[in-house]
Amino acid sequence: MKVLLIGVGGVGEALAIVAKDRPWLEKMVLADYNVARTEEVQGKLADPAKFPIERIDASDKNAVVALAKKHGADLVMNAVDPIFNEAIFDAAFEAGVTYMDMAMTLSKRHPTDPYHLSHVKLGDYQFERSAAWEEKGLLALVGMGVEPGLSDVFAAYAAKHLFDEIEEIGVRDGANLEVRGYRFAPNFSIWTTIEECLNPPVIFEKDRGWFTTEPFSEPEVFEFPEGIGPIECVNVEHEEVLLIPRRVDAKRVTFKYGLGDEFINVLKVLELLNLDKTEKVKVKGVEVSPRDVVVACLPDPAHLGDRMFGKTSAGTWVKGKSGGQPREVYLYQVADNEHCMQRYGVQAVVWQTAVNPVIAMELLASGAWKGAGVLGPEAFDPDPFVELMPKMDFPMGTKEMTPKAG
Repeated sequence: MKVLLIGVGGVGEALAIVAKDRPWLEKMVLADYNVARTEEVQGKLADPAKFPIERIDASDKNAVVALAKKHGADLVMNAVDPIFNEAIFDAAFEAGVTYMDMAMTLSKRHPTDPYHLSHVKLGDYQFERSAAWEEKGLLALVGMGVEPGLSDVFAAYAAKHLFDEIEEIGVRDGANLEVRGYRFAPNFSIWTTIEECLNPPVIFEKDRGWFTTEPFSEPEVFEFPEGIGPIECVNVEHEEVLLIPRRVDAKRVTFKYGLGDEFINVLKVLELLNLDKTEKVKVKGVEVSPRDVVVACLPDPAHLGDRMFGKTSAGTWVKGKSGGQPREVYLYQVADNEHCMQRYGVQAVVWQTAVNPVIAMELLASGAWKGAGVLGPEAFDPDPFVELMPKMDFPMGTKEMTPKAG
């Protein structure tokens, strides 16, 4: 398989490292606007023939098409912030190749009632074009990171193997990661974090469909496994809520993130000062996006690994019935930063994200997963994916949470 990797940030680097020795990978083109960054990652990989570098403007659809054709790509892997999704998604279609991303096209708030009614939802742009992809015999596998991605696979696995009836599927993300030496340092793309945390969270209920609520609503304390412990989680806009109900029969689907009070307060201040905005403003004759300025002022998550300590848990909590009896299960993957740094040279959050698209590429290369149109991970058989996880040093955990009778 020949892969055109658009975006060589923290996740892009980790993706290339994880994929490097897989037998199906013939070539992975490292494409980014920052040539110095591609050279840095290429140097770590120590195989320039297998990992050639290219400069790319991810917003330029024609440039992406040309690069895909130049390298004979079989798959375009989108590893940049989702503001570029439409251009890259359309480029893959025009080039006639498989497309994969880890976050879907962006939402737009309801103009008059944003905290109750959904409007343009995450991924709408892509799913509206599914028939055209299907007619062309092409696959766009969307939301194939860790959340969304692995969390969707877990939902499909639970529905297939663990439950007869599902009342609620709740993706729950929490960590005890600490970044030392900085007063404030997000461990993932702050651009994307601002986007998903300050937008109205979306919730799915079977008898109501999709609707929105206030940011950081419905706080709950969730007990995360493997020593992470109890963390307060809140509603956040996320793709799983849009993807899972398309294929898995559940009465309710939610996504909650353990952000912590400090992080939430920072996000609220950014919003108060309009520093979350993406529309450009003029500063001393120069037009800049306030959100881009925030990103530029914070440390790059790709280079924080040696200052990070702790673990992160990504997983799917499922509540329902099995054999007529109530059951609750949390299916999860925990990444330890020390292990990730020692073995892979990248921090835990980006590694945990990157393993999933590599597994998906392997399943597509082998034919274990196949399809046409715009599909999420929950549309495929979860078993081949789960079977590959331990072979990728990526074990799945299962935590029974069923309340004891009496």
